[in-house]
Amino acid sequence: MLKIAATAAFIVLVSVFAVKSVGRPPAPTAAVAAQTAVTPEPASTAPAPPARNAQGRATVTLAADARGHFVANLQINNIIVRTLVDTGASAVALSAEDARRVGVFPAGADFRIPVNTANGVIRAAQVRLPEVRLNGIVVRDVEAMVMPPGRLTGTLLGMSFLRRLGGMEFAQGRLVLTQ
Repeated sequence: MLKIAATAAFIVLVSVFAVKSVGRPPAPTAAVAAQTAVTPEPASTAPAPPARNAQGRATVTLAADARGHFVANLQINNIIVRTLVDTGASAVALSAEDARRVGVFPAGADFRIPVNTANGVIRAAQVRLPEVRLNGIVVRDVEAMVMPPGRLTGTLLGMSFLRRLGGMEFAQGRLVLTQ
C-alpha cells in the first residue's frame, strides 16, 4: 500500500511539472545562448550634460516625494549616496554606513563634536569631503559630520553644501538648486 501511495505521489509531481512545461520552449544550453546572444551597442560613457539656466549655471530640479521630502543622489568619492535634503542640518550628515561606503573612516576618538539632533545630543566626527557632486553641480571641500553607527539611517544633505550654491528655489513641489 505504501509503494502505491509513493508511486501515485511521484506520478502527480511529474504530471504537474509536465503541464507547467507545456508551451514553453526548452531552456537553451550555454552553447545555444552564446550563439544567439545579442551584442548591445556600446553605451556612451559620457554623462548627460547638466541642465543650465539662462546664465549658464548648472541647475538640478528635485521633485518632492509623497511625504513632501526632497531626495537626491549625491556622488561622493565616485560612490552614489542617496540623501535627504535638510535645510535644518548645519552640515552634510553621513551615516556611519554611508561614510564607510565612500571611504571615510573616522577613528573612535574623532567622535567628539556635540551635535543636537531630534533625539538629543550625540557626538559626531567632523570630516572634509574633497568633492560632492549632485548631477552637474560640484562643490569642493565640503564640511561633513559622520554620525556614530546606528544613530542615523541615511545621509542628510545639509547647509554646508546648500549654502555654497548660487541659489535655491522652492515652488509647486519642486526644489531647484543652482550652482
